[in-house]
Amino acid sequence: MLPTPKKFTICAGSAEGPTRLNAFDNALLAAGIGNLNLLRVSSVLPPGVEHVEKLDIPPGSLTPTAYGTITSSTPGERIAAAVGVGFTEDSFGMIMEYSGVCGKEEAEREVTRMVEEAFRQRGLPLARVMVKGTDIVVKHIATAFAAVALWY
Repeated sequence: MLPTPKKFTICAGSAEGPTRLNAFDNALLAAGIGNLNLLRVSSVLPPGVEHVEKLDIPPGSLTPTAYGTITSSTPGERIAAAVGVGFTEDSFGMIMEYSGVCGKEEAEREVTRMVEEAFRQRGLPLARVMVKGTDIVVKHIATAFAAVALWY
């Protein structure tokens, strides 16, 4: 069994690039997570984790990450990504991710609704929610990316 992460960081970034992969990589850099190896995970926040504002992980580290992302090559289109983290007072939490053709505010509202629904389905009391999103208007090729990195 792998160790349970003890910390989490919420990050978001948007960027353009000459290719879809470069746009994604540039968005990761803008989010502050571009020099890590992301391991995509589902959306459970371990009990007792500490929120840390900025990642402090060596480059190349394998990093469990729940994220939403969208890339577009339609000039003038606004794209957004957001993550929401819901907390109970004394148990585990939930992470939800959203991305779409919309603005940051709409993405943040949608991910908040998703967190609320996840808690309703589990019968857990929702004590508080943290949300972070980003958006960008596409010029050539752009990516919006939002994530919750879980680390040790």
